[in-house]
Amino acid sequence: MKIREEVEPADVQRVAKLVESTGFFREAEVEVAVELVRDRLEKGEASGYSFLLSDGQDRLAAYSCYGPIACTLTSFDLYWIVVHPDYQGQGMGKGILRLTEQRVAGAGGERLYVDTSQSAQYAGTRAFYERCGYRLESVLADFYGPGDGKVVYCKKLEK
Repeated sequence: MKIREEVEPADVQRVAKLVESTGFFREAEVEVAVELVRDRLEKGEASGYSFLLSDGQDRLAAYSCYGPIACTLTSFDLYWIVVHPDYQGQGMGKGILRLTEQRVAGAGGERLYVDTSQSAQYAGTRAFYERCGYRLESVLADFYGPGDGKVVYCKKLEK
């Protein structure tokens, strides 16, 4: 898995297509993913968003987006981690997550937080985080909509 950290202008469209390809995200969520790419392109490191991207043969295969949480000393958010359906089940998600954790720890991060949906569609996503050592921190009922809570996980990182 070859990883790059620099976001390119073409990644605006690549990220949109990748996020859409999963069938998990609403249009507004895709727009947020794209907005973070644009913000990084425009502001660079000052955006607060860092990326790890893995290119497939003809598309973006996977990516993560992460950054420090404002007003905290050592906490980071994993904003996005997405693997194209054609590459799922091959360890790519676990690999890019581990590399993200290494980058966060290298930047002084001690905890990495991730939010996901409580809906049944995201059961596999929640199981993935748990298998990767993330601990359930909280559930915010009806956060995304009626019956769809926000699940917050955290992992304490090794230095």
